[in-house]
Order: sequence, then structure tokens, then C-alpha cells
Amino acid sequence: MKESTKLKREITKLKKQLSELGDMRPGSLTRQSRSWDKEYWQISYTHRGRGRTGYVSDANYERVKAETENYKKFKELCSVLIDKSIEYAKLKDKETDS
Repeated sequence: MKESTKLKREITKLKKQLSELGDMRPGSLTRQSRSWDKEYWQISYTHRGRGRTGYVSDANYERVKAETENYKKFKELCSVLIDKSIEYAKLKDKETDS
């Protein structure tokens, strides 16, 4: 199989995986405690150059955790997709130059 065909299939697979991701949001969840021993979940993230934090209720924790994991997966898949796309473009350039 041609290298360019293999790369094109990998790119298509990555795009499909990206399209199947659910809701997402950036950030990380941490358990915080107040001085009077009350604990709560906090989400911290940076968006458009600004750091932000927010409270997350225990009832919403699982949903928000899944959204942050989807975002991390999204970033990983995008990075791999860009690498593969650059590699594919270089191969296509070589084929047309020959």
C-alpha cells in the first residue's frame, strides 16, 4: 500500500474520532476545602488568554469530568491530525514534483 494512501486513511480515522467526541470544556477539576471544613469541586481553565475558575456541584461532577476528558482527547487527536496532515502534504508535494 502506498504511504500516502495509508496516511489518508489515518487522517480520515482521526477526523471520525474527532466528530464522535461529546461535549467538552477545557480545565481541570480539583477538590478544594474551606477553612470551616466544607469541601467543593473547582474547575480551573484558561480561555482566550484569561484564567478562570468556577464551582462544580457534586451532582455535576461526573458530567464536567467527562467534558474535561473529552477536551483533553480532542487536543491529543488534533495534535496527531496536524502531524499526519503535514506528513501527507509533504508526500503529495514529492509525488507532484517527480
